[in-house]
Amino acid sequence: MKGLKIKVMERRNNTSHHSPLLNVMITAAYKAARGLVKDFGEIEHLQVSRKGPGEFVSASDINSEKTLCYELSKARPNYGFLLEESGVIPGEDTEHTWIIDPLDGTTNFLHGVPHFAISIGLKKKNEIVAGVIYDPIKDEMFVAEKGRGAFMNDRRLRVSGRKEFPNCLLGTGVTMANPQYHRAFLNSIEKVLPVSAGLRRMGAASLDLAYVAAGRLDGYWEYTLKPWDVAAGIVLVREAGGVITQIDGKPKEADEGTVLAGNPFVQEQLLKILR
Repeated sequence: MKGLKIKVMERRNNTSHHSPLLNVMITAAYKAARGLVKDFGEIEHLQVSRKGPGEFVSASDINSEKTLCYELSKARPNYGFLLEESGVIPGEDTEHTWIIDPLDGTTNFLHGVPHFAISIGLKKKNEIVAGVIYDPIKDEMFVAEKGRGAFMNDRRLRVSGRKEFPNCLLGTGVTMANPQYHRAFLNSIEKVLPVSAGLRRMGAASLDLAYVAAGRLDGYWEYTLKPWDVAAGIVLVREAGGVITQIDGKPKEADEGTVLAGNPFVQEQLLKILR
């Protein structure tokens, strides 16, 4: 997308109702997004390596991660990190950990598909207490703090109120790196398609969860996700009135494994269908 205007950081959301901590996360996301938007206009020149089947890492992923680490460390120097590209970086403050995906939807990004995001979650002890998911191309900033609600560009978010399953639009995902889950994925599609209004597989788990929080998707499930894929989305869904668990119904935290999210009605129905 040559000539794409880099509007990131030019517009500021009204952050007066956010905590200082969430404002730190928002600012870090804006700064990292500058490089992503610039690189998205020049993707043919990017350095790219392959991590595995259908999994890529680019210079954009790495540079975004560096920017996020720098900005967050500057504001909270003692917090630790769990990073998609760099792994675990322990902090002196063992209770707080940033969980970061610097570019969720790398495959979309590298193919010129304008659907990707920066995802930042904050874990305090064993609980996600704050999350930011920023889509720089659409300039949509999804944020949430435990007990303070979920927002998108200052608009309060609520999950959808749909209760008629045939009217529900659902999201899902499938990994190329774990073919042992392909059969389970295909089986789930066979069960869900005949009883729903439609299905979307958009390639960025963080945005799928943000869309559940915003009521754009009524429900979402996926079989193999990493902590950085879901950390920010967990608090967004919950603060928007939704329910998020594992596919077997067990509690979902920022760990590796399955995820099942939706408004309370849809999540319960999906749980029954997918079990």
